[in-house]
Amino acid sequence: MKKTVSIRQNHEFRSLYYKGGSKASGLLVVYFKKNRYGQSRLGITVSKKVGNAVTRNRVRRLIKENYRLMEPEIRDGYDVVIVARTRMAEADFHSSGASLRMLFGKCGLLA
Repeated sequence: MKKTVSIRQNHEFRSLYYKGGSKASGLLVVYFKKNRYGQSRLGITVSKKVGNAVTRNRVRRLIKENYRLMEPEIRDGYDVVIVARTRMAEADFHSSGASLRMLFGKCGLLA
């Protein structure tokens, strides 16, 4: 089982926004770029527009768990930032997982 490292630095997020590719659905936006580290790195962004702190943390947990379940199928060596849209606040586990899987397929990140 592989371990994905978190992206925490603001300049790394900005680099992905401006230099990486992106795909969007009604619930999520995925930014991605190949890195030179050989392991995947993940960043999750949930804006204050999504809801209060409880809602934002719930959305963050949904994204993390769906990513964890998909992790064995995801290619190594990519930086990925997942941005939650406002409709994600009402989404359930399965619809968010389907949206994430569809976006990763469009990005070509699934092995």
